[in-house]
Amino acid sequence: MGNSLKNGFQAGIQTTWTLGKVIFPITLIVSLLQHTPVLDWLATLITPIMGIFGLSGEAAIPLVIGNFLNLYAGIAAILSLDLTVKEVFILAVMLSFSHNLLIESSVAAKVGLKLWVILFVRIGLAFVSAIVVNLVWHGGGEMAQYGFVSKTEVVPNGWLEIIGLAIQKAGLGVVQLALIVIPLMIVIQFLKDLGLLTVFTKWMAPVTRMLGMKENTSMTLVAGLTIGLAYGAGVMIQAVKEDNVSRKDLTLAFIFLVACHAVVEDTLIFIPLGIPVLPLLTIRLVVAILLTITIATIWRKVEAAPSRKEASYEN
Repeated sequence: MGNSLKNGFQAGIQTTWTLGKVIFPITLIVSLLQHTPVLDWLATLITPIMGIFGLSGEAAIPLVIGNFLNLYAGIAAILSLDLTVKEVFILAVMLSFSHNLLIESSVAAKVGLKLWVILFVRIGLAFVSAIVVNLVWHGGGEMAQYGFVSKTEVVPNGWLEIIGLAIQKAGLGVVQLALIVIPLMIVIQFLKDLGLLTVFTKWMAPVTRMLGMKENTSMTLVAGLTIGLAYGAGVMIQAVKEDNVSRKDLTLAFIFLVACHAVVEDTLIFIPLGIPVLPLLTIRLVVAILLTITIATIWRKVEAAPSRKEASYEN
């Protein structure tokens, strides 16, 4: 029992350090960018293409803020705008697939995946889903009735205070990471030492097999589904080290999770926007399953092609 606690704690500290080196500087930089014209400039830049997604030009603001920061910041920006139910739903779908891009994509790269793949999948899903919803749904023309009014934020007085708040926010991000990752690693270590993790992976086997992955990917999937990419990456890093999760399975798991992670929290926080959240959850789950199965099938066929060629040469 003592060894389990010690090993789990050490794994948690090491993982927090690995991810903290990514989360701290990015949070610091983005927090500083909030107080510059950069985000407004980016919103102005993408305003002309908003019509493709069935959105008004001002909807570019929550899109940019949500992608550079997080869902909460994106939702706060939505609350400050007069939008229709359809526009809010489209924004919710887009932000579900594509939010907190800098941190979550950098964490994915830290695990060992190609950054451009993660960005392409997340932004691609956001764009395609918005276009499809806009074309398919002909309702939602009434103005959205928000469940609460966003709180006014205290404006920092001068750059010294801005830098101080940015450092504080970045530091709190790492502390929050540690408070989640370290206990999680300790629990996982106990489960491993007690042999319960083997039982769990066998229980999850039908799901992982359906998605084209091996059983040992189950903890990675569950962690990402429940606590999100940024925190779930800690489990993924450990899984690569200890569970011999292959590069293929890790890539497939991440493709599934970029479409559908932190499903409970990321769905519930949209309730105050006055939109139907069950279709939002359904879209994320269905897209994640279909996308992962499709890529796994293509990958399998590509892997099998050389062996078929070799067999034909021998004959």
